[in-house]
Amino acid sequence: MTANYTYNKQAPGLWPLYSRAVLPKNKDQGSVTLPALSANLIGVSTTGPKLTRYEQVCGFIPQNSVPMTWPHILAFPLQLKLLTDPKFPIPLLGLVHLRNSITQHRPIGRGERLDIEVRLDGEQQTDRGLEFDLVTECFAAGKKVWEETSTNLFRQSNGGTSASKKPSGAKPELPRYPNTLDIKAPENLGRRYGKVSGDLNLIHLHALTAKAFGFPRAIAHGMWSKAHVIALLEQQNGWQKGPVTVSCNFKKPLFLPGSAQLNWQERDNAWDYQLLNSKGDAPHLSGEITWHKD
Repeated sequence: MTANYTYNKQAPGLWPLYSRAVLPKNKDQGSVTLPALSANLIGVSTTGPKLTRYEQVCGFIPQNSVPMTWPHILAFPLQLKLLTDPKFPIPLLGLVHLRNSITQHRPIGRGERLDIEVRLDGEQQTDRGLEFDLVTECFAAGKKVWEETSTNLFRQSNGGTSASKKPSGAKPELPRYPNTLDIKAPENLGRRYGKVSGDLNLIHLHALTAKAFGFPRAIAHGMWSKAHVIALLEQQNGWQKGPVTVSCNFKKPLFLPGSAQLNWQERDNAWDYQLLNSKGDAPHLSGEITWHKD
């Protein structure tokens, strides 16, 4: 099955899409094949009433260009459109965000007009279940200026290793990086980020709604954590200008309220970073920043 949706200047509304998220899907999930779904948003402005609030929530210093993660927010309604489409066979609730990689080919100016394309891709069966990618590309005047790959997991038991079975053996030792910053995540963070991002997953909003999904408290959005890491690191000496890729792997949830520590090290044209719990013995996320030659 193939479907493409096109919107002009205005993304689809989120509330009708969220109403679809609770609709039941086919219970027979033994063999899932994802349809060829895509969505386009033509001529959207990079500015809007939420941009300044987004910068405040994530810790970005306002500049002439928008934050590197802002196009993800602009594209989120298109992503949700695909994930709640009747042709999409997997329930939205319960999907796990595993990885995210963003490449910014050049800074995107405040007030620029972008054409945004989102599609499903990268479907593969793993021991934990079905993994797939949401691929997002942004174009200005026909030239690609930004792209993102978000990898998600739909847990399944595939006859080999059960999706719920934990791997045996000792945990690998965490790397130690020389640079450190402390991070505070207040109790209302999930609600504040949810309002500006549109991501209103109940596990992020309040302890009571998070408990309904098995969490003791609400947890921070993974994309807030990534954005906050970028906001802090781009203020450090040694941060470079030019085309850059920021990748990350999401690990353990950051409970709200909570604290964490950001550690990083510098290499030639690259930095390694990790966001650890306050004790420094468990990762919330880890990743790499790589600068590219023009």
